[in-house]
Amino acid sequence: MIRKGDCAWLSGFYYNDKRRKVLPLSIRKRLILSNIAMILIPVVLLLAAEILLGYFLFVIFNGNPEGNDLKVFVQFRFIAIALILVLTNGLLTYFMSKSIINPISKLSMAAKKISEGDLEYSVQSDKKDELGDLANTFEQMRLKLKAADREQKQYEQNRQELIASISHDLKTPLTSMKGYVKGIQDGVANTPEKLDRYMDTINRTANDMDGLIDELFLYSKLDLKREAFHFERVDVYAFFTDFIDELAFNLEKEQGTAILSADKKNSYMVEADREKLRRVVMNIIQNSLKYMDKEQKEIHVNLTAESGRIVVEMKDNGSGISKNDIPHIFESFYRTDTSRNSATGGIGLGLSIVKKIIQGHDGTVWAKSEPGKGTSIYFTLKKVM
Repeated sequence: MIRKGDCAWLSGFYYNDKRRKVLPLSIRKRLILSNIAMILIPVVLLLAAEILLGYFLFVIFNGNPEGNDLKVFVQFRFIAIALILVLTNGLLTYFMSKSIINPISKLSMAAKKISEGDLEYSVQSDKKDELGDLANTFEQMRLKLKAADREQKQYEQNRQELIASISHDLKTPLTSMKGYVKGIQDGVANTPEKLDRYMDTINRTANDMDGLIDELFLYSKLDLKREAFHFERVDVYAFFTDFIDELAFNLEKEQGTAILSADKKNSYMVEADREKLRRVVMNIIQNSLKYMDKEQKEIHVNLTAESGRIVVEMKDNGSGISKNDIPHIFESFYRTDTSRNSATGGIGLGLSIVKKIIQGHDGTVWAKSEPGKGTSIYFTLKKVM
């Protein structure tokens, strides 16, 4: 009789008794072993049955090998052959089909679940045969589909937040402009001074709206990869020298300072789009200035030349950003209660645009911050000789 342990290899494993290890068998090897077993096992069992049957009939019961007892022996042997063949082939077929059909059934169920939108049905397998590889490949596909579905839901949520954010940030200045226009129409601006003030406010609000729309348009083109980059050799040190001089002059009015630090012995030549690099720096500076809570504002730019890249650090002494918010500040339309509140203006795309532009330069961008002490925004650019 075939024991379960004897047919363990039919389930895809071969037990090596000497080293007590489970060695995986491929389906091809199992089929070959199964066919061999269907020949050898019946032969061995038949020989054993014939010996036992002969022993009982002719030795224990003293049967006559030339009389009716011989006919009984032949009949029993025929029955034994039939039983052995049926049982052997049945058990071998059962174990072999079980090792193949069960994984296939599980894969079929997983495919059905996925087609119905259920991406939680796992088919992870620890088997090392072809079906195990197929199941694990299917599992990887399921995980990728699940991740894609999660990203799609996040994208849809971002899209809804985008619509809500744009509606709010455009409606507010529009309402203000309508109010001032209505005031002019109703004669509230009844003096030249008041009329000029109303018109200046309308003009400033219109410019703010134009800036919002321009920011949104640029982000959309960057997101769709339809914004062209015009690369040229740029000396980052010279670029920031001019920029810091201009920024320091503007900050002097507010008793602020802007400082550039760099080792002049190093080369800071990069391949970059000058206008977009300026947009990156302006967005970071504007973001920093919005959330400055100190009387004396400080902006510190530090340039570091490393092997193959230039690292730019732009540090402020603002209110800082909490540890939980740091990983999200470069996401589109992300706001925090302390550092990116809609009350400060904008639609939350400044740092998202920074990230997309730097990625367009094959660089990386990240942030470090300590609440109450300030924030540092870092980005890298490829260094060229």
